[in-house]
Amino acid sequence: MSVATPEPDAETADAGGVSSARRGLNSLMRRLEVDTRLLGMILALLVIWIGFDLLTGGRFITPRNLFNLSVQTASVAVMACGMVLVIVTRNIDLSAGSLLGVLAMVMGVVQVDVLPTFLGFNHPLTWLVTLLVGMALGAVIGLLQGGIIAYGKVPSFIVTLGGLLVWRGAAWWTTTGRTVAPLDSNYELIGGGVEGTIGTGWSWVVGAVAIAAIVLLTLRNRAQRKRFGFPLKPIWAEAVTAGLLIVAVVAFVMTMNAYPLPSRIAEEMAAERGIEVPPGGIGHGIAVPVLIVGAVAVLMTLLATRTRFGRYVFAIGGNPEAAELAGINTRRVVMFVFMIMGILTAIAAAIASARLRSAANDLGTLDELRVIAAAVIGGTSLAGGVGTVAGAVLGAVVMQSLQSGMALVGVNSSLQSIVIGLVLVLAVFIDGFYQRTRR
Repeated sequence: MSVATPEPDAETADAGGVSSARRGLNSLMRRLEVDTRLLGMILALLVIWIGFDLLTGGRFITPRNLFNLSVQTASVAVMACGMVLVIVTRNIDLSAGSLLGVLAMVMGVVQVDVLPTFLGFNHPLTWLVTLLVGMALGAVIGLLQGGIIAYGKVPSFIVTLGGLLVWRGAAWWTTTGRTVAPLDSNYELIGGGVEGTIGTGWSWVVGAVAIAAIVLLTLRNRAQRKRFGFPLKPIWAEAVTAGLLIVAVVAFVMTMNAYPLPSRIAEEMAAERGIEVPPGGIGHGIAVPVLIVGAVAVLMTLLATRTRFGRYVFAIGGNPEAAELAGINTRRVVMFVFMIMGILTAIAAAIASARLRSAANDLGTLDELRVIAAAVIGGTSLAGGVGTVAGAVLGAVVMQSLQSGMALVGVNSSLQSIVIGLVLVLAVFIDGFYQRTRR
């Protein structure tokens, strides 16, 4: 006697199909070893770009706008690389914007009022000495704030909130309110612009170096895994991951090179080289501040993931008491994290002031909120112990994309602030939800 097996209804079949598709997607993500939060941010960024491009009639996704977007993002992205370590250690830095302002003013005074007495105007070393002075002062201020937090046991919120007021006042006091200009011509190259680029040829060289680094790192990581007996990704997964990164590099270089120089400058450049201006003009290439962001991001990633100091930082963020019991000098690590933040803020101050070709008192206003938002949107948890430099840089791009897109659409500045604030709250909510689901 046979028993009839009931056939599943349509709803059950659909649910089974969805579950099967979900399992298949999860399996694919595991094989590719993709950070789902980072992937989510990339998709969100694409949605933002496409949305603003449609709203502006195709004016957002253009070489000109993307070039300007990359330059405008640079100063916040540099500081966000340092803010990741600060937040990972369960601290916060509310003084970043004010510190950027005072460091920019000091560097402006150094190159305009001090160095010309000894070196003259536009000396080849002026920009370097100015930048070193700014970085040294940023390191001292970072050590001061970090020392009070770590050894004085004063909460970082209070120390850096006081710093927000102190350094903003110090920026005004440095020059009694005047705007410092004009800046050294070589120093201004740090800010990008027409002359602050490396040209199309060198841009392809940088792109080739980046592609070679991607290939070599992929092969090296696979060899290391095999050597220590770790599970290996399938070959196709390695090829897909590396291939997507290479495509992104090539697309970025092509976009930067597609933005032509003004005709007059292109003609002068062609005359110097003894060539004719091509029909499409001469492209800008990659801007200097973008190269600085790339160098800072690589160095900070290596510091966070390949050094003992980086492991200590994440250990402190994960469990401060356990880290101290394990013999880690937690106070010294925290103090040096704030020192690094001060140095990176000086670099960001140089980029911001050089881009504007002046140092004004309001420079860096509210940048501390943009930097914190970039780090949090990029996946850095306010609970500590979790964060990536790449995510923070991507978060800075998301923040600037929102601001630039709203400006192109014609949204007034007050509404822009409302949107940015809501995005920050949403990012923190998503982070909390993500942390709860992992438990």
